[in-house]
Amino acid sequence: MKTSDFNFDLPEELIAQTPLERRDASRLLVLDKATGETAHMHFYDLPKLLRPGDCLVLNDSRVLPARLLGHRAPGGGAVEVLLLIDRGEKVWECLVRPGRKVRTGAKLSFGDGALTAEVTEVLENGNRLIRFDYEGIFLETLEKLGKMPLPPYIKAELNDPERYQTVYSREVGSAAAPTAGLHFTRELLAELQAMGVRLAYVTLHVGLGTFRPVKEDEITDHEMHSEYCMISKETSDIINNTRKNGGRVICVGTTSCRTIESWAAEDGTLKESAGWTNIFIYPGYKFKVLDCLITNFHLPESTLVMLVSALAGREHILSAYQEAIEQRYRFFSFGDAMFITDEIKDKR
Repeated sequence: MKTSDFNFDLPEELIAQTPLERRDASRLLVLDKATGETAHMHFYDLPKLLRPGDCLVLNDSRVLPARLLGHRAPGGGAVEVLLLIDRGEKVWECLVRPGRKVRTGAKLSFGDGALTAEVTEVLENGNRLIRFDYEGIFLETLEKLGKMPLPPYIKAELNDPERYQTVYSREVGSAAAPTAGLHFTRELLAELQAMGVRLAYVTLHVGLGTFRPVKEDEITDHEMHSEYCMISKETSDIINNTRKNGGRVICVGTTSCRTIESWAAEDGTLKESAGWTNIFIYPGYKFKVLDCLITNFHLPESTLVMLVSALAGREHILSAYQEAIEQRYRFFSFGDAMFITDEIKDKR
C-alpha cells in the first residue's frame, strides 16, 4: 500500500488557526464505518449518539509548556529549545534551532539566567541531550518561562494556553495535545456519565513524531516513533467489563486507541500496563478492543489518516474527508471532529 493512497487536496484556509469560543460547538461529522453513510451534527449532540453501557477512553496527558526561547551564553545568538523526552537527572532530549550553532558543550540561558543549560550530546537523529540547571521545581520554572508548543501549521498566537489542554488533563508529559479531547467540556462529560456512559482514562505522552510526515513510498517501510503510555487497573477493569456486558469501547483520539491496542491480549482483554509503544495501525489491522472512534481531521498522507482508514476503510475515509472539505469543516488540531461509529441513530 502506497503513502500516496492517503493523499487528498486540502485548501489552506480550512486549517483552523484558533479554537472556537465554546469547546463543544465544533461540528461533528458522523461516519458509519461499515456503510460509509454520513451525518452532520455538532459535538454537543454526542449524547444522542452514545448508549448507556458504552465506555469512553480518554487520554489524560497534559502538554508541557515545552518551548523555551533563550540565547547561547555568554552573549550568543537566539536559540529555541523544544523539550521532547525526560531522560532523568535533569537531562532532556530536545529539538534545537538553529541546530548548527548549538554543539556539544554549548551553554544556554533562558529568562535572564533563571534557567541555564548545557548541551551534553548531539544524537544521530540531530536531537540534543541537554542538562538543565535551575532552582526549585522544574515544572514550575517551565510554567513561568515556557510556551505552548503548537503544531507547525498553526501560525496564530494562542491567547489562553488552557485551550490547548483537555479539561481532564492531569499527567504532564506531552509535546502536543491529544486534540480529539479538546471538544469536551466538563458539563458534557457529566451529561454522558449521567446517562450511563463510563469514563476510562489512559495516559499516552504525545511526541512530536505525531507530526512527522511519512517519507517512504510504501507505508510498511515507515518507522513509527515511540511514545510512553500507561493503563491503570481501574481503566482495564472498566474496559473489560464494558466488553463483557455488551457495551462499546469508544476511544477519544488516536492516542487512546493506540494505547489500548498496544496492550490488549489477543482476546481483547486488558490489564494494568505501562511502557513504550510504536504500534503502527494501517488498513488490514484487526482491532482487538476498539469499537468506535472520536477523532479530528488529520493531515494528508499521515499515519493518523492511515489509522482511521484501518477502522472505516480508506475509501470511506477519503470520501468523508472530501465531504468535510465541501462542507467547509475546520481541519487539524483546533478544527472540527469526526465520530466513526457502527450506526447513525440521529440523521439531523
